[in-house]
Amino acid sequence: MTLALMLKEQGIASRVYEAAPELKALGVGINLLPHAAREMCKLGLEEALAKVAITTRESGFYNRYGQHIFSEPTGRYAGYDWPQFSIHRGDLHMVLVETFKARCGADRLMTGWQCTGFEQDDDLVTLHFVDPRDGSARPSVKAEMVVSAEGIHSKIRKQLYPNEGPPRYSGINMWRGVTKWKPFLTGASMVRIGWLNTAKVLIYPIRDNIDGEGTQLINWVVDIATESYKSQRDWNKPGRLEDFFDVVKDWKFDWLDCPALFKAADAILEYPMVDQDPLNQWTFGRVTLLGDAAHPMYPRGANGSAQAILDCRALTDAIVKEGDPVKAMHAYEAIRRPATAQVVLTNRKNPPDAILREVYERTGDKPFDDINKVISHEDLEKLSTSYQKIAGYHKENLAMSPAGV
Repeated sequence: MTLALMLKEQGIASRVYEAAPELKALGVGINLLPHAAREMCKLGLEEALAKVAITTRESGFYNRYGQHIFSEPTGRYAGYDWPQFSIHRGDLHMVLVETFKARCGADRLMTGWQCTGFEQDDDLVTLHFVDPRDGSARPSVKAEMVVSAEGIHSKIRKQLYPNEGPPRYSGINMWRGVTKWKPFLTGASMVRIGWLNTAKVLIYPIRDNIDGEGTQLINWVVDIATESYKSQRDWNKPGRLEDFFDVVKDWKFDWLDCPALFKAADAILEYPMVDQDPLNQWTFGRVTLLGDAAHPMYPRGANGSAQAILDCRALTDAIVKEGDPVKAMHAYEAIRRPATAQVVLTNRKNPPDAILREVYERTGDKPFDDINKVISHEDLEKLSTSYQKIAGYHKENLAMSPAGV
């Protein structure tokens, strides 16, 4: 949707083929950091997103005893020209869908069209589809260029790399949920708590005042180091509270009762933290990959969504500059493939919550009397800044960089 809207602004027609027969507001929370929000604002979507999202004020880090380690402002509160949004994934999708229909035309969104593969010659690509409801064949479609934005289960990526093998498991399993809850801290705070050897928890609000009495919808994620995981990566797999609750049952702080929050969840999902090794090539003739189809990465630091959005900007700009689709796709890949590979690899060893790991190791997972005796504020800032630069949203670098880099 984002790519199609960017292309439309440049007078370039496209059509979106979506496997789902019906578009619904599914999923849990997602974050749009300033580098992704910049692109949404350029598309004129800031007001629409602000109505359904939380404009995040701060990012805070705590140990598993609820002791404060470090906080920093986010988005415009940190001096960026763009906000940071914490939003329900389904709300983001619906904003994009309704905008697409209004600007591009509802007839250019084809739902219930599942791609099964392609073939191409020098001039055109032929795509093949089925109806996922009954497996019946749909008419084949010809196009000058094809962008696989199919996500982690991309059929086009599978055709290009049939022997790639299964995803790479990180050794971390995740449980995710959303809970109706009263605001905590600022009411627009994102917090990271603990570390993986016991558990690491991420919590932030994604909808405000859902009942007219100030109640919010709170998104939470529990990550626990787990030796093996045999299930496939499926964002919609139901999870069980009892599989992780004992580890966090005592995480009751004066600013938030975590076990009560988890127990009150509307639903729980389970997902292994996985990625794939970076590819050496995305573009083949008139076909290229984008987003998770190109660079599936650990769901850390809001980078899955952000890097996909940056892909969209880079590809759009390349098409405008180059004119020729094949040259444009190669130019896009030359910019985005190295950048996203760096994020994939950094997420494996130095994630955005490396601050928690550093404090965990320095304290031996014990409470501290004074955080300044454990680690200096300057060192904490350096850890945060280092990841921001890799991911592409450090304030000074973002102000100077072109979009999509």
